[in-house]
Amino acid sequence: QVQLVESGGGLVQAGGSRRLSCTASGRTFSDYAMGWFRKAPGKEPEFVAAIGRSGESANYADSVKGRFAISRDNAKKTIYLQMNSLKPDDTAVYYCAAGESPRIEPFEYESWGQGTQVTVSS
Repeated sequence: QVQLVESGGGLVQAGGSRRLSCTASGRTFSDYAMGWFRKAPGKEPEFVAAIGRSGESANYADSVKGRFAISRDNAKKTIYLQMNSLKPDDTAVYYCAAGESPRIEPFEYESWGQGTQVTVSS
C-alpha cells in the first residue's frame, strides 16, 4: 500500500481559492490512480475528482466541474486539487485516495489520507 498525507486546508472566503496537496510514500506512486473525496458534517462522502496514473485522464463531480482542477506530479509523488470560486457548500474534510483506476466510488480506493479541513465562509 501507499501512505498519503494531505495538506493545504484552512479557512477561505467565498469566491476565493485554495490548493490542496496530497503526498505519497511507500509503493511506486505512478502505479496508482488518485482521487479526491470530501465529507461534510451530516452528509455522505462525496466524490470530487480523480486522475489517471500518468495524469492522462481526469473526472470531476458535476458540483465542482469548471471550478476545481486535479493534477499530479509523479516525480514529487504528489497530487493537487486547485479549488477556485469556492462556495460555503464546499466546506468539508477533503481526503485523497489511491486506487487501481480513477473511479468515483470510495470502495474502489485502497489507501486513504487522514483528511484536511476546508472551511468556506460566506
